[in-house]
Amino acid sequence: MPRMIDSIRNSALPSNMMQFAAKGALLVPPDEMIEILVYLAKHNKVFGQQARLTLAGWDEASSHTAAANPKTPKEVLDYFIDPENLRPVLLPALLENRSVAESFLIRLASSASREQVEVLLNSARASQSRTVLNTLAGNPSVTGAHAEKIREKLAALDGTAGNAPAVAEIAQPAPANPTEPEAAPAASQDDSLADVSDETVNAFISKHAAEIAAEAEKPFEPVSGTLEELPTQPPQEPVQPPVAVSVAPGVAAQPAPERAPQKKWILSTEEQRGSALQKIAKLDTKGRILLAIKGTKEERSLLIRDGTKIVALSVLESPKVTDSEVERFASQKNVLEAVLREISMKRRFVKQYPIVRNLVFNPRTPIDVSLGLLKNLLIQDLRNLAGNKEVCDTVRKLATRMFRQKLDVTKKS
Repeated sequence: MPRMIDSIRNSALPSNMMQFAAKGALLVPPDEMIEILVYLAKHNKVFGQQARLTLAGWDEASSHTAAANPKTPKEVLDYFIDPENLRPVLLPALLENRSVAESFLIRLASSASREQVEVLLNSARASQSRTVLNTLAGNPSVTGAHAEKIREKLAALDGTAGNAPAVAEIAQPAPANPTEPEAAPAASQDDSLADVSDETVNAFISKHAAEIAAEAEKPFEPVSGTLEELPTQPPQEPVQPPVAVSVAPGVAAQPAPERAPQKKWILSTEEQRGSALQKIAKLDTKGRILLAIKGTKEERSLLIRDGTKIVALSVLESPKVTDSEVERFASQKNVLEAVLREISMKRRFVKQYPIVRNLVFNPRTPIDVSLGLLKNLLIQDLRNLAGNKEVCDTVRKLATRMFRQKLDVTKKS
């Protein structure tokens, strides 16, 4: 009996069936459905984009089974391991699958993010490849701790633990100056303001100069006015003892007006200590933009909720922001609508199915954005959305209609 994938390769299916195939709505085994979606994603100009979105949100269990199975077609494995399509949850299985060529592991090692570096170092297969480890050593995302692990694994391959073999040069911190006090341990890459070039920050500030100037002194005020992790008040400057002032008899003394502390753009080393929220509270709008683009994951999680729109939007401009962070942002109800709209306008983000799904399910997402993204949802998510009382009636009714249409087509096929 011919398989459905053969009919698709031979262009033997009508257009409406091809559309259902791109949305994962055919009644075929999961492994064949994945093979069909990959074929459409790579070779079909009409339905390829829809197939890529469907694959990005495909059932995790069946995706993991395909990623781990050495008998999975090469085209499917090549698609899964491609950095543009790689789902973090599938990476461990793909690394151990011997049908995935080592050349893909080497390519990944050269450009892996910090999270992917961790997975590579925990992979038994990657740890046994000198080429992969040497390539990983030259990756700019590798931290000092990672570099030490790489040296240990290379030494173990040579059977000379404790003696570093001749490998690609791994950057070492400069020796401390004995005349200076011992420096604090180096921060991780995400914690360093030096990881992002000043050009990125300056370009954003120049582009939005008028808006920044208009709200230059606006303090940090989170959307909805609350944060889950509000700490105690930031430490205040020492209070100077009051100066005695002579007042004429019979005239009541007037208290001196309190002046709000001046917000800053750049904080001193001393001022940068303490919690992320305390640091943010001391900064003006321009300073918070700098922190949003160059700061840490924790700082981005706070600044995405800044009531000053230009600050919140600057978080999405950070080269350090990850897809998993944006996936969380897309589901939050305590961010500005402008943030959710901006996420939907960035191609990098809407290629990720979980982000699209979270935007549509978020009642704070502008209705026109939700309606525009509905067509990308899988049938199961459409059913769940149809019963979601948090979203507006218009979105829920359209989801119901689209679910019924897809269900009818699935039954007929």
